[in-house]
Amino acid sequence: MESMTTNDDGKTTDDEGKTAEEAAPSTLQQERDELQDRLLRTAAEFENYRKRTDRERRELHDFITADLMRDLLPIGDDLDRAIGASTAADSNPELAAFQQGVILIQRQWHEFLRKQGVEALEVVGQPFDPEWHEAVANEPASGRPDGEITAELRRGYRIGSKLLRAAMVRVAKA
Repeated sequence: MESMTTNDDGKTTDDEGKTAEEAAPSTLQQERDELQDRLLRTAAEFENYRKRTDRERRELHDFITADLMRDLLPIGDDLDRAIGASTAADSNPELAAFQQGVILIQRQWHEFLRKQGVEALEVVGQPFDPEWHEAVANEPASGRPDGEITAELRRGYRIGSKLLRAAMVRVAKA
């Protein structure tokens, strides 16, 4: 702690010989620098907090969206099966109208998936990858490379780079 003394001229000085007028600006400047440093640190901490909460909110949204989409995918599978099973639509006009309605619903379904960022995996002709495909059957290669996907039994989906559901496939075996 600095002590102040009064010299012969009547001026008050500190231990280093500085007058109170000379010492005050340096103390104020030091205090200002400390406050400015604290302000900058607080602003940086707040910016980091904001970025972290934004990232956590996006991750939670992506997790909830992926979970919901995973639960809804069987509905699209049923629409595909309904369209594929209606072979008598050519001979029956009422059934043809019903089939057209199901096709319209299927288009809306695909548009909904697209808006949610969900993409179907294109797998036929691709090499088998256990991270993206679920092999449920093998079949003779018949001119195809070993491990190539020959048929898709259930469509696989991804959202961004994250797998929602693996494609169920048939694979060529030499």
